[in-house]
Amino acid sequence: MKSDAISPSEAPSAGSASPDGWLRLSLVQRHGATRLQTLGQGGALRVLWPRPPLGEPLQAVLTNTAGGLVGGDRMTIDLQAGAGTRALVMAQAAEKVYRSTGADCIVETTVAVAEDALLEWLPQETILFQNARLRRRTRIEVADTARLLAGELLVLGREAHGERFTRGRLREVWEVYRAGRLVWADVLHLDGPLEELRQHPAALAGAGSWATQLYIGPDAADWLAPTRAWLEEQDPERLRVACGLVNGLLLVRWLGWNTLALRLAYGALWARWRARAGRPERLPRLWHI
Repeated sequence: MKSDAISPSEAPSAGSASPDGWLRLSLVQRHGATRLQTLGQGGALRVLWPRPPLGEPLQAVLTNTAGGLVGGDRMTIDLQAGAGTRALVMAQAAEKVYRSTGADCIVETTVAVAEDALLEWLPQETILFQNARLRRRTRIEVADTARLLAGELLVLGREAHGERFTRGRLREVWEVYRAGRLVWADVLHLDGPLEELRQHPAALAGAGSWATQLYIGPDAADWLAPTRAWLEEQDPERLRVACGLVNGLLLVRWLGWNTLALRLAYGALWARWRARAGRPERLPRLWHI
């Protein structure tokens, strides 16, 4: 079977003049605070460093200066959170994947969280235009005592324009390793004419958006009951949601018939998870812009 990974020979190198985006970011705990250790960036990917409000950890904001992805684009992100670090890393805005004439966009992300670290990998929406083609792979490595909040938000078309994602390609791959052992792997593959799949009750059931939330940590089992209790309050006419434990990983899956409702519920749950993790029960101001 052919791998979705970008091989080292294919990945953009640090000094490359390629229009592809690449980012290598590592954080370290030093003198009682989380600090930047190394940063390499090139092409269309850049990191912004907003001043965090009182009570918030170090924040890093990733931005695609190209304004979106087109067929043939290749992006690589490598994020390392060192032992004991505390950080929130998020996208500046929704990522738009434009119509392709045939080539795939390829996005390869690696996240490593070391002992006793707490990292938030907070997504914003990925919006798939009609005829977009995206292959994205996320590999996460978490130490036994580390904690990570992570996820994804996918929007299948531009609702405000009356556009539906019914033709194109999406291959979304996640792999999560804890203490070197694979604990969760997931593949979402959409290809070709998609209307029947979008409407099928065993698939998307007419939903226009899809989301995943993950909490990985030694206390994940303690988060299950309060998370389920809160999810029972959601409107089943606009959202379908379920959660469970998989090898000690807390997993929440969403389907949305109203993307704004999904975004608001997703953010509200994330804020509750932040409070359980000892952070303020709010999302960064950038999330609300």
